[in-house]
Amino acid sequence: MLDSVRIQRRQSEIRQALAELVGKDSPTEDETRQMETLDAEYRANEVKYRAALIAEDTERREAGAELETRSDREWSDLMCQFEMRQVALSLDEGRQLDGATSEIVTELRGVGGYRGIPVPWEALEIRAGETVADGTPDPIRTAPIIDRLFASSVAARMGGRMINVGVGEVEYPVSTSAVTAGWAATETGAVAAPAAYTTVDRPLAPNHNLGIQMRLTRKTLKQSGAGLEQAVRRDMSGAVEVALDRAVFLGSGSAGEPTGLFAGASAWGIEETAVDATATWAEIRSEVVGFITGNAATGPGDVRGLFRPEIWDGMDGTVWDAGSGITEWDRMAGRLGATVLSHNALAAPTGDPAESSAVLTTSAGGVAPFFVGTWGAIDLIRDPYSDAASGGLRLTALATMDVTVSRAVQTRILTGLQ
Repeated sequence: MLDSVRIQRRQSEIRQALAELVGKDSPTEDETRQMETLDAEYRANEVKYRAALIAEDTERREAGAELETRSDREWSDLMCQFEMRQVALSLDEGRQLDGATSEIVTELRGVGGYRGIPVPWEALEIRAGETVADGTPDPIRTAPIIDRLFASSVAARMGGRMINVGVGEVEYPVSTSAVTAGWAATETGAVAAPAAYTTVDRPLAPNHNLGIQMRLTRKTLKQSGAGLEQAVRRDMSGAVEVALDRAVFLGSGSAGEPTGLFAGASAWGIEETAVDATATWAEIRSEVVGFITGNAATGPGDVRGLFRPEIWDGMDGTVWDAGSGITEWDRMAGRLGATVLSHNALAAPTGDPAESSAVLTTSAGGVAPFFVGTWGAIDLIRDPYSDAASGGLRLTALATMDVTVSRAVQTRILTGLQ
């Protein structure tokens, strides 16, 4: 109990005792001495009460700050206990969900409609003990859902931000204002005339559904045990990662796919440069200069580059300084903030000589260059008929996603890199 609360309770008891003694017409000597003692204690307690409030002020501030983040941490701790194995056995055998898994599924059902069993996006994270491209994730670190992408995905390493939406659509207003400052030409002259502050909306809409199908044989269900947990998670995570990376950059905007950066570049205003020459640091450096002059980056260290493995092969094989052995790739990698290689997120080289494309991005003012929207949780549904004859389990995972950019000046596309 806080000292201030304890003192308050004692003060209330003293007031009650004094009220009884003061109400007597002719108190005895003992009662008079008791009143003096209680009065002295009451005045001393007032000083102690003020001192206790001052001492406890810091504790109250710390407790308030802890309460503000407690819900996020508790939810994150609960997600670490979610078991995919329970979901698979529930769909296969009808086994009842229990523990944290049951609590999470109940919570997700309360905020959205699902035909099957909802699986939270956090359940697809690669858990501690599994080495990934960026190292081993720390399970103690708490991060909000909207800031998380799969650890090894190209979209994450290029600065993309995942936004989880409950229901409806989300729009991001981006300033397109041409407001400028102007000096007064004379002592009594007017300054620049007012200009309208304008914005453009970048919407995320739940129009694109991604499906993942998995088949679990009866032997797997009976023999795998707890190992099935990590196997299902890795399969789902890998499938989502591959499809997500390809959609973010190469999505056609048709046949159910979201519009990726290449297909939506002209509509979003992303600058596209046809290099049509051998890939060198000099060619890419000029695009970095464009970021800096457009106020999107303060230096080459703020820029990330996405390239095909063939570009690395060519640039790393081209020696810039024969004496030192420094290659064109060494020059570029030593200056850019990150260089990412992917054969999935970029189309294969074509033509003669073979030409490829590349993407440069930067996060300006803490704003990601593009957003990946997901709606609710993953809906995991069982197909009881397709593999019924063999006793197997067929699962379908449905996820709703979309892609949009923030400021177009934070992304540049290079084509014709030979």
